[in-house]
Amino acid sequence: MILVKNMLRLCLLIFILFANHIAAKAKDPIRKKYNFNSEWLLMIGNTTKASLPDFNDSNWKKVTLPYAWNQDEAFKISIHELSTGIAWYRKHFKLPKSDKDKKVFIEFEGVRQGADFYVNGKHVGFHENGVMAVGFDISEYLYFGNKDNVIAVRTDNDWKYKERLSGFPYQWNNDNFNANYGGIPKNVYLHVTNKVYQTLPVYSNLETTGTYVYASKINVKKKSVLLNVETQVKNELDKSQKVQLKIEIKDVNGIVVGEFAGEESLIRSNAVAILKSSSPLTNVEFWSWGYGYLYDVKTSLLINKKVVDEVVIRTGFRKTVFKDGMFYLNDRVLQLKGYAQRTSNEWPAIGMSCPPWMSDFSNRLMVESNGNLVRWMHVTPWKQDVESCDRVGLIQAMPAGDAEKDIDDRRWGQRVELMRDAIIYNRNNPSIVFYEGGNESISEEHMTELKSIRDKYDPFGGRAIGGREMLDSKVAEYGGEMLYINKSGDIPMWAMEYSRDEGLRKYWDDYSYPYHKNGDGPLYKNKDASDYNRNQDSHAIEDVIRWFDYYEMRPGTGTRVSSGGVNIVFSDTQTHFRGAENYRRSGEVDAMRIPKDGFWAHQVMWDGWVDVEEQRTHIIGHWNYNDTICKPIYVVSSGNKVQLFVNGKSKGFGKQSHQFLFVFDSINWESGIIKAISYNEDNVQVSSDSIETVGVPKSIRLTKHVNPAGMKANGTDIALIDIEVVDLNGKRCPLANNLINFHLDGEATWLGGIAQGSNNYILSEVLPVECGINRVMVRSTTKAGIINLVATSENLESGSVSLQTEPFELVDGLTKELPSDGLGVYLERGATPDTPSYSVSRVENLIESAQAGANSDEAIYSFDDNELSEWGNDGQLSAGWITYKLSKPAVIDECVIKLTGWRMRQYPIRILVDGHEVFCDTTQRSLGYVTLPLKKMKGSEVTIQLIGTSKEEDAFGQIIEITGQKELDLYKDPNAYKSQGQLRIVEVGFFTLLDLP
Repeated sequence: MILVKNMLRLCLLIFILFANHIAAKAKDPIRKKYNFNSEWLLMIGNTTKASLPDFNDSNWKKVTLPYAWNQDEAFKISIHELSTGIAWYRKHFKLPKSDKDKKVFIEFEGVRQGADFYVNGKHVGFHENGVMAVGFDISEYLYFGNKDNVIAVRTDNDWKYKERLSGFPYQWNNDNFNANYGGIPKNVYLHVTNKVYQTLPVYSNLETTGTYVYASKINVKKKSVLLNVETQVKNELDKSQKVQLKIEIKDVNGIVVGEFAGEESLIRSNAVAILKSSSPLTNVEFWSWGYGYLYDVKTSLLINKKVVDEVVIRTGFRKTVFKDGMFYLNDRVLQLKGYAQRTSNEWPAIGMSCPPWMSDFSNRLMVESNGNLVRWMHVTPWKQDVESCDRVGLIQAMPAGDAEKDIDDRRWGQRVELMRDAIIYNRNNPSIVFYEGGNESISEEHMTELKSIRDKYDPFGGRAIGGREMLDSKVAEYGGEMLYINKSGDIPMWAMEYSRDEGLRKYWDDYSYPYHKNGDGPLYKNKDASDYNRNQDSHAIEDVIRWFDYYEMRPGTGTRVSSGGVNIVFSDTQTHFRGAENYRRSGEVDAMRIPKDGFWAHQVMWDGWVDVEEQRTHIIGHWNYNDTICKPIYVVSSGNKVQLFVNGKSKGFGKQSHQFLFVFDSINWESGIIKAISYNEDNVQVSSDSIETVGVPKSIRLTKHVNPAGMKANGTDIALIDIEVVDLNGKRCPLANNLINFHLDGEATWLGGIAQGSNNYILSEVLPVECGINRVMVRSTTKAGIINLVATSENLESGSVSLQTEPFELVDGLTKELPSDGLGVYLERGATPDTPSYSVSRVENLIESAQAGANSDEAIYSFDDNELSEWGNDGQLSAGWITYKLSKPAVIDECVIKLTGWRMRQYPIRILVDGHEVFCDTTQRSLGYVTLPLKKMKGSEVTIQLIGTSKEEDAFGQIIEITGQKELDLYKDPNAYKSQGQLRIVEVGFFTLLDLP
């Protein structure tokens, strides 16, 4: 009886094991994508035998990718001093027997700068551009089952690295703007497929293009599109196969909203084919600014009705149009507002290698400042940032790779190949709207070449290709200069980098400890560098002044308009710097993403697609002084007027300038509350802001920011912890600069933060708060557990915070848990409104013809919508006039003009309408256009006449980046100052103001 029972138990056990085996096989995905970041080993230095599988690496440093071997130098030293050289990475792993006879590909999102790759001692290839992804088919080099596999990667991040075959360097391997975080600073994946499979979108080495998903026949009002799918399929079986493509679409909630299939196609053995299918999709939620609505499009391959491969593309649908000098998103005009951010997007002590949730944290802040565009600078962003921008609803301008000029040798070929690779890799990401061909004007031949690549690999993605400058290009689809204000009635023109200034978050104003008078600091190239050593007051004010240049020329202000611009940069960066520190401090947030006052100023000015749609007010600074202080108060507001109150007593209305800036001179400090109330033109309150005097420092408060999916014990996840010094009521003390001591206990390693001091306090366990706050980082280990952080400081009550890391499943060096798993999308701004985004505030009157005192045949150049052409007289004062004939008589209220030498030359002119003087004054210097208010007059002819000699003095001499050589600002005309009788006009327009309701 006992024997029978035991036999029954044994049979039951066998059945259960068999059932579990069947269930496990049923759950085994058809296609596997492994997170290949864990359990790498690192050695800094060179050895000839590290590629061999039996090499003794037991003493190497254990790291989890992404991990640059020199990343702990980030912000500690200058970009020029970053360590370079050879570093080796090795990884041991095993693959299950079930993967034998399948295809195995390894995908590196990027290495820096060049790398050789070895699998079990065999050299499988190399990669050198230091930016884009590379992939290898490693199927034939692997072992399966219990036998160990070893991948070894030799990296070289020499600043002078040269391409092996040509001997040419790479333009973008540049120690001004491309921080050199060497080794493998990006993610790595392993893909396992059947032998009939959809390829990876990795052209480098694999020469494959993957899957392309795009929408056509987009109807925003009806919320419908025609969804199109094209996928590159390889058949590596020994006979032809009939293959069918099936598509399934899930919305952001995981609900299936569409399914369709294509016809069967015959793919011959060892052949490649493109399978296509399309179907209408209704009730579409369109991806938009601050509305990162994404769909999962699963493309499956069927043979004999059985699925043999499937790929999931996460994408979004949006409609774009580029016309009339404007950019349209989902049929609504959007003036571009945002940041020219260094592509490294780096953090102290970790460089660019942050977990995906921190990419979202940073990029979402750009959206929360009401920015809608990030222009990554010089090189293609890594896939993690690209996907992050999809989630948070942030438009991207994607470069390939360049420096500061066009090039004609092999380096141009490198740029073309990089653009090809980047387009293929990123063409399904809806946030990418602009492809950038160059950080400076490139030839029409080169622009045509890049455009042909776009048309070949992404013909239907709704993306414009252009570049910085390109002002007179017939090929580029957008353009815009680095510093200046451009207008267009044709392709959109937006400023690629404006507001050059720098300033630390540490310094409030001239009246607050540590008393950084605006402009204090070292010289820059032996010249005054006051613009590069601002305090927060001054920096925020400059942001307002500089944005007004673009706002004043926004859509709705004429037939030629500005499409906006991007401020350089969003976060302080370890790149080209001019001020007191060894890193650039132009950010609207500091390196740890703590906002400066400029962040809030942008939030006020940018809260709308074109015109301001949501009213805001922000008081710059703090209210902790003493009764000896009498100071100006600056308020940034989108209202028509602003009233200031101190402890309930009105201090009157502020003086308005640059639309958004209101100044209250000589306000005496008194303890209490200062409040600014903004009103519209009907004197109705629309917004307000207040700040109050905070008590003496009492205690330390810690606040954690962690991965929304839970902090992972994977050796690479990070928690951010805010440290604030607060008073008895829990209010942050704005003047606190206390030195904080940290004690970390548990399953984490210390990364610290940044502050002004020795080595910028990088990795230090002692760190001061600045203006009452700082932020630090701790990194998880590979063991789940509790993390405790305690912060202490003399005469303050201590603060503490606890964290719990979650187990991270890893088997034989592999996991299917991808780095971005569990991250949601940002939908807070809501879908694209269906109302107009701007009101027409003035009408531009068409110029029919012009006559001039000299060079009359060139007069058309002054109104031809080409900012690289101009009309000028012969240098004689008597010939310094030009008369414009309008297409019909009109009331003229304003003249908007761009005069050659705009930043350094003042022209004494008068303007006449039908012979009647309506303006007589000297024009101000500017960064492009100036608006001249005229005495209202109706007429059909307008004359501009030079009435004296011009005055020369550069009003913007400090805001030059590395080159500073421009076409029409007189820098390229060394004899311009001698021509005092010159009148030179780039573009001019005459306007009638409208009475808005």
